[in-house]
Amino acid sequence: MSLVKEGGSMTYQVPVLTPTNYPVWAVKVKSIMDAHDIWETVEPKAGETSDQKKSKQALSFLFQAIPEDMILQMASYTEPKKVWDGLKTRYLGVDPVRMARFATLKRELESLRMKDGETVDDFVTKLSGLASKARSLGYELEEGDLVKRLLDSMSKSFLQIVASTEQCFELDSMLFNEAVGKLKACEERIRGTEKVEDTQSGLLLASEEKSHVCKHCGNGRSNWDDFGRDRGRGRGSGRSRDGNERVWDKKSR
Repeated sequence: MSLVKEGGSMTYQVPVLTPTNYPVWAVKVKSIMDAHDIWETVEPKAGETSDQKKSKQALSFLFQAIPEDMILQMASYTEPKKVWDGLKTRYLGVDPVRMARFATLKRELESLRMKDGETVDDFVTKLSGLASKARSLGYELEEGDLVKRLLDSMSKSFLQIVASTEQCFELDSMLFNEAVGKLKACEERIRGTEKVEDTQSGLLLASEEKSHVCKHCGNGRSNWDDFGRDRGRGRGSGRSRDGNERVWDKKSR
């Protein structure tokens, strides 16, 4: 980062380009240039001519944001747009290559589905990762497109909240983080309901076991082996020393 003081009162940081940080660098630089009203020199609006003073400011800004060894390579460019396009081609490749990569990412986005048992956070991380790769290729996905892709990819347990969101809200104007928040709130309710059901099932099972009475002996235990062992110890039976069973009655005494 290099510090730049503007107008004698405001200081802002210029991110410096490295061999590996172009996607993030491009987002930061575009944001800073737009905040200082000089991004229009790189992407002018239709029908508007570039202001020479702003163009020189944007060119100076970009030269501060690239490594010194690249400044000599870009020194012949007198327009900020040519510098920006040259950097984009160098780090992302020519348009046909970028389009092929983006087509692959688009197929991945369309086939992405939330798995059963997967959390909202884990799935959103996957979706955001693909969106970030698309941005790194120079293709910005609109918030509305991301929201629709998110809702279309949810698992069956979220069908009710998805249907409600699609009916009650304008998806084109909904923020991605807002949609994620609604899904996470639904996820918490689902988990809370599952916990209550598990608790109720456990209490019901315990109640049934406690109230069960053995129909043979009238005790709360129903183990058949115990019942058979108790019968074998009745008053009218016994075993001799040789192990043979004999029955005692009044006549034999």
